Amino acid sequence: MAIKLENIGIAVRDIEAAIAFFTDLGLSVVGRDEVSGEWASTAVGLDGNHAKIAMLRTPDGQGRLELFEYLHPDAIETTPTLPNEIGMHRVAFSVDDLDAALEIAARHGCRPLRGVANYENIYKLTYVRGPSGIIVMLAQDLTKS
Repeated sequence: MAIKLENIGIAVRDIEAAIAFFTDLGLSVVGRDEVSGEWASTAVGLDGNHAKIAMLRTPDGQGRLELFEYLHPDAIETTPTLPNEIGMHRVAFSVDDLDAALEIAARHGCRPLRGVANYENIYKLTYVRGPSGIIVMLAQDLTKS
């Protein structure tokens, strides 16, 4: 059986703010829609599912991120995920210039959780708290510099 990762889906409280953050980092919007109806309720497993969605793509064309803002049922606010919690907790991106990426993140009010780390002079990396509390890992491959 062949398998391919299609996208990572993330529920957000403000889809416009999330799109602005990720497009500023370099992703591009490849589609937007509003979904509802029986098919959407069946696929997602929520009665009356109704959401705004946006599909974003990384510049290399390989990675896709689907953002969705629930209109119905109401979105459930949770405490922001911590890096050591069980379950999906972050989305990771390679960047050519971590300092530039952090400047972009800061314009959106997003800062490193603790600081910037150097992993054995191979990667410079950090986790930032993105829109809607999403943990976003940014990593620069120092071997390519």
